[in-house]
Amino acid sequence: MTRARPILLALLLIGAAALAPAASQAATAPRASLTQIENDVMCVACHEPLSVAQSPEAFSERAYIRQLIAQGLTQKQIESQLVSQYGPSVLAKPPAHGFNLLIYVLPPLLLLIGIVMLLVTLPKWRQRSRAAASTPLPQGPEIDPEDARRLEEDLAHHP
Repeated sequence: MTRARPILLALLLIGAAALAPAASQAATAPRASLTQIENDVMCVACHEPLSVAQSPEAFSERAYIRQLIAQGLTQKQIESQLVSQYGPSVLAKPPAHGFNLLIYVLPPLLLLIGIVMLLVTLPKWRQRSRAAASTPLPQGPEIDPEDARRLEEDLAHHP
C-alpha cells in the first residue's frame, strides 16, 4: 500500500493538471451577449441583420438566442445551434471553407495583383513620358510671310 500512494498521488496530480486548462478556459470563455450575436446573424425571413430586423421571425430568433444565452453557451456554440436550427443562411458571414473561401481570398488577391501591375507598369510609363519630354517637338511647315502678317493683324484686332 505504501508503494501505491506515490503512484496514486502522481496520477491525481496529472489528472488535476489536465483538468486545470479546461477549467480555466470555461472560466475565461466570454459570455455571449445578444447584441454581439445579433450583429453576426441574419433574420432568415427578411434577410436583414438581426439587429435591425423587425419581423415576427426576428423576434422568435431573438427569443431563441436569449434561451441559449441563459443556458450559458458561448457565442460560437450559439451560432452553431442557430445554423442547425435555421441553416447556414442565418450567418452574416459565410463559413470560410469550400466555395465560400473565395470571398475571403479573392479581394486580397486582387489587391495584390493590382499592386504588382502598378509596380511593373509605372516605371515603363515614366520612361515613356521622360522620353517624350526629351524629344523636341516636330516643326510644322514654314508659314508664308504674307500669311504670318495677316494672322498677326487678325490677332491684334480680336483681343
